[in-house]
Amino acid sequence: MRRFVLASLAFAVLLASAVGSMRAQQPQAGAAPPALETLRVQRNVYAIFGAGGNVTVQIGDEGVLIVDTGLAASSTALLAEVRKLSTRPIRFIINTHVHADHVGGNVGLAAGPPDPRPDFAPATGTNAADPLQPLNIIAHERVLNRMTAALPPLKPGQIGGSERLRGMPLDEYFMPTKDMHFNGEAIVLYHEPNAHTDGDSMVLFRGSDVVSAGDVFTPDSYPFIDIANGGSVQGEIAALGHLLQLVVPAHTEEGGTYVVPGHGRISDEADIVEFRDMVVIVRDRVQDMVNRKMTLEQIKAARPSRDYDPQYVTPASFVKADQFVESIFRGLAK
Repeated sequence: MRRFVLASLAFAVLLASAVGSMRAQQPQAGAAPPALETLRVQRNVYAIFGAGGNVTVQIGDEGVLIVDTGLAASSTALLAEVRKLSTRPIRFIINTHVHADHVGGNVGLAAGPPDPRPDFAPATGTNAADPLQPLNIIAHERVLNRMTAALPPLKPGQIGGSERLRGMPLDEYFMPTKDMHFNGEAIVLYHEPNAHTDGDSMVLFRGSDVVSAGDVFTPDSYPFIDIANGGSVQGEIAALGHLLQLVVPAHTEEGGTYVVPGHGRISDEADIVEFRDMVVIVRDRVQDMVNRKMTLEQIKAARPSRDYDPQYVTPASFVKADQFVESIFRGLAK
């Protein structure tokens, strides 16, 4: 299996220029629009690479559903790519977490005239099928809480209206799961608490046998465990274990359920097993060093991830080896 992953790294390096490093910065003004690539995953589910985080698109007679929307600067190019797949209205956007490379395109994809009612802010826009079937943006409530907390304070006398909350996931859920039926298949959202962040969702397209995993799973790079936003290594491992419960391999353990990660290539169960095992092994090594009263600097110097670094770290990687080890250490210290 290690040979399989190493062999695919050549493709991952080429893809990195399109997908960008995790949580990439906005392009400079005047920069050329991003070159996006679309691949069919299975049945009526597609993956679009290059807009920031990976984007998952489900199409059908009822309209279009999108999981994550990339960077704000990529929204025009992303919409053009979606329109190559379907001209039907975009009915749902699902945000897997709060980072800007996954929610930045919300406003652009839901753009429309502001609602004249100053205190009413439905997520409607020009992509809505009709006023009775607006575009809904869905996420776990912790995503909405963090996005609203980041809004600038109201000025004296200012009324909070639709423009202020445009692009927010106002169709939030707070239970462990949320399910819906769209384009002829069941779609289930699973909240993964305190994994990559505290508001992660994984999305199962049950009929198409596809999971959109967000940044819980990044097969070509170390996971970004965002402790500031509620992430933890223990929650990350638990979420990867749950992802393994959702996927079913095909013949000789290859294929079957396909997974669209937050960044990187389309994957199957074998890729998730290797990634999960890597996180567990490095966690255990760091835990052993913590038990031996080693400091963070001593642990970094010991390089507990050194045998995995060639596989998961490139010059373009957002998470370097020391950052990954430190996030594990700080999570265990908590």
